[in-house]
Amino acid sequence: MELSGKRIAFLGDSITEGVGTSDLRYVYWQRLGEWTGAQVFGCGISGTRIAPQRTPSENPRFDLYFASRVEEMEPELDVIVIFGGTNDFGHGDAPFGAPEDRDGTTFCGAAHRLFRTLMERYPAAQLVLMTPLHRQDELEPLNNWGRPHKASLEQYVDALRQIAAEYAAPVLDLYRVSGIQPQLPSNRDRFAPDGLHPNDEGNARIAERLLGFLRAL
Repeated sequence: MELSGKRIAFLGDSITEGVGTSDLRYVYWQRLGEWTGAQVFGCGISGTRIAPQRTPSENPRFDLYFASRVEEMEPELDVIVIFGGTNDFGHGDAPFGAPEDRDGTTFCGAAHRLFRTLMERYPAAQLVLMTPLHRQDELEPLNNWGRPHKASLEQYVDALRQIAAEYAAPVLDLYRVSGIQPQLPSNRDRFAPDGLHPNDEGNARIAERLLGFLRAL
């Protein structure tokens, strides 16, 4: 795919919002736009999830799950990159569900709803999914709220891959190809010092992976 001039939106959470970078210029999607000449639109909100939260958060902004924000995105887009799921694993209270779910109340069902909502609003756009990155705490038995995880992070990743396949959406599996593994101290210090959010170099790594992936489509 030739990216120059393309209108590309990035729907995500705190990583897409730029948490972890020294300046918003270094967020992965800003880098991509700088390198390619694409028109890029960041649609990241910290704390948000693919699935709706059952218990309202103190900050209502955190409960703006991905599908609920589609109507606020740019009206004409060529490519939409979805990058989420780590907060569903880390502090979401929706059930994990199963890939055949469709009602939107589980993580898997909400992923289906997100793809359907995007495809209905943007029938000509290319959807692309990026899976969650590894996290320093992904092997801990309890989530950020001190409750047992509903599934492993790898299960969240694999469910997203399976659901994306149903909509013929290509998947950049950052969980397996990013080279970012915060459980290794030296890697964490270089790419994601807080164990979750990539720094400037980590975002450059994501942008490089995404650039090659999009150009191959």
